Amino acid sequence: MFKSSDCLNPNTESAYLRSSQYVAHFGSSKDFCEKTEQIIDSYGNLKSHLVFITDGATWIKNWIEDIYPESIAILDYYHACEHLHDFAENGLKTTEEEVRKKWIEEQKELLMESCVEQVIKNIELTNAKPSEKEKSINYYLSNIKRMDYKLFRQLGCGIIGSGAIESAHRTVIQERMKLSGQHWSREGANNMLRLRVIYMNKQWCKVINLLRNPVNKAA
Repeated sequence: MFKSSDCLNPNTESAYLRSSQYVAHFGSSKDFCEKTEQIIDSYGNLKSHLVFITDGATWIKNWIEDIYPESIAILDYYHACEHLHDFAENGLKTTEEEVRKKWIEEQKELLMESCVEQVIKNIELTNAKPSEKEKSINYYLSNIKRMDYKLFRQLGCGIIGSGAIESAHRTVIQERMKLSGQHWSREGANNMLRLRVIYMNKQWCKVINLLRNPVNKAA
């Protein structure tokens, strides 16, 4: 989680976050959501100033709608484009790679301009199997409110992709917990995740204060 003011050079190769907050949890989505809500709520009642950038997971979509109904939810642009690639690879009946690539690029440009309805029409006009068409069309219809990319690029820092979130998998977790020869118990993994989050959030003072408490030392 980060403020738009902490995102420098957004949507460029030199983009980076000056400051951010992390949450990590090895367990159920319910527990993860509760931890995430604690940090989100610490920023105050943001309402429409709160922006989520997520993939198409249904449980995330439902959680946002239930807990933060006034927020802005963005479907990661690159996830939306991946579905175009999958549809073209599995559904378009053509052996010409250039024809397939051109079709994909045209749809990606339409998505960027918030023309989701046109993309749906173009999918319907293809020679793909009805089942492939239905699968892709249902995906875009169910996420159409989260794909107004032309508007979203004008909000906050203009980010429409979850690259910063995806990279956190590496910087928070993998760099420490996926080293050669490592094996983790469930309890050990969760304990290390907590320490990694504290480290990345620059909150070692919490650990120091805990250790200074004689009761906790005895425990």
